[in-house]
Amino acid sequence: MRLTGTLLALCLAATGCGPISYDYSKEPDPRNHEFVIGASDGLKITVWKNPELSTDAKVRPDGTITMPLIGDVHAAGRTPGELKLEIGKKLSNFVKSDEATVTIAVTEVNSYRFTVSGNVEHGGIFTSKYYVTVAEAIALAGGLNKFADPKKLVIVRLDEHGRRRVPIDYNRISSGEHPDENLVLISGDNLFAP
Repeated sequence: MRLTGTLLALCLAATGCGPISYDYSKEPDPRNHEFVIGASDGLKITVWKNPELSTDAKVRPDGTITMPLIGDVHAAGRTPGELKLEIGKKLSNFVKSDEATVTIAVTEVNSYRFTVSGNVEHGGIFTSKYYVTVAEAIALAGGLNKFADPKKLVIVRLDEHGRRRVPIDYNRISSGEHPDENLVLISGDNLFAP
């Protein structure tokens, strides 16, 4: 009986029908890092003791914002902490360094976008004010349709190593068997349901 189970597992693995073997713990979780600013995000930039240098700014499609006195500053792809240092450095050329204390608040999140495509009821590009998991993204898309294979979902993710595919078995997520597969989508991800 034990030999039969082992042979069955080997046959399933050889035909691609076996369980997914993927280390989901290596996938980044944006909730564990400082927010990365993107195009269309709204920012409130406050310069201490200098209200005339403080401003509200919306990140333009080219990734820049315009500030009084220092002009254009590239904001997209940076965290608020990184942008704060850059603005403070540029301002220190014009005001005393102790008066160039900058704080940045992200007031609008508009750059978090992901795609859900394939065999879902209402695929498309989605935006959200909060981070979305695989299960939540499928719900936003109206669920899987009758043609979908829930065991063969894939996240197509672009990172510093290029385009990669992360396999997802939706049945294992929905059953609670493998919550580690219910990854948080990163801006730019494409969740595809074959």
